[in-house]
Amino acid sequence: MQQRLPSLIDPPITFAHRGARAHAPENTLEAFALGLKLGATGLESDVWMTADGVAVLDHDGVVKRGIRKRPINEFRHDELPAHIPTLEELLRTCGSDYSMSLDLKDPDSAAQIVETVRRIDADMLDRVWLCEPSLNRVLELRVLFDRTPIRLLQTTRLERIKGTPERRAEYLARHGIDGINLHRTDWTGGLVALFHRFGLVAFGWDLQHEHDLRPALRMGLDAVYSDHVDVMIDAFVAEIGAP
Repeated sequence: MQQRLPSLIDPPITFAHRGARAHAPENTLEAFALGLKLGATGLESDVWMTADGVAVLDHDGVVKRGIRKRPINEFRHDELPAHIPTLEELLRTCGSDYSMSLDLKDPDSAAQIVETVRRIDADMLDRVWLCEPSLNRVLELRVLFDRTPIRLLQTTRLERIKGTPERRAEYLARHGIDGINLHRTDWTGGLVALFHRFGLVAFGWDLQHEHDLRPALRMGLDAVYSDHVDVMIDAFVAEIGAP
């Protein structure tokens, strides 16, 4: 069996994707709490802003009213369905002793995330990973939060990177971005090592099965995302040991 390559984050983070969505309704407080109970060391979700400026957690960002679907930003928080939690409700319910990965679905959500986390537990800020697909936007966020210990990742696909991965790694490192988040099929041990060489963390998403999770952990990924938290934790124990 291939020897496990070192990760920059040791031990790697195990993110419950949208909470434990294979076991409970996704992006609900129940799913988030269950993800942690099953052993995940991180929670993942997507953040949207309501019309009255509240950061809420949902995947699609739309609310169905009859046969129509309307975006969340057209509703006040008190008009949303009860199952859509706010970021503050998540922190009040699940505490803050874990890592959190948040996809920025609204350009205004980053500032609200930082304000909310700082108000509830400022020590958690350096365990919050903001994921942004736009290269220009993630660079803008680094300038905006230059004095804040928030972590920033570009979430993308290998095929969308212009130029070589090495050039992208150098560029991200030079601009103070913390790492990159790629689909599981993009990662190889060599690519992980390349980003690590520039001091960048390597996160991998959509890891649902043991035969994907164990090689991903073995190649040195710093974080993995899965809907199946129980499978993810079993793979983690098999490759790395008890959390």
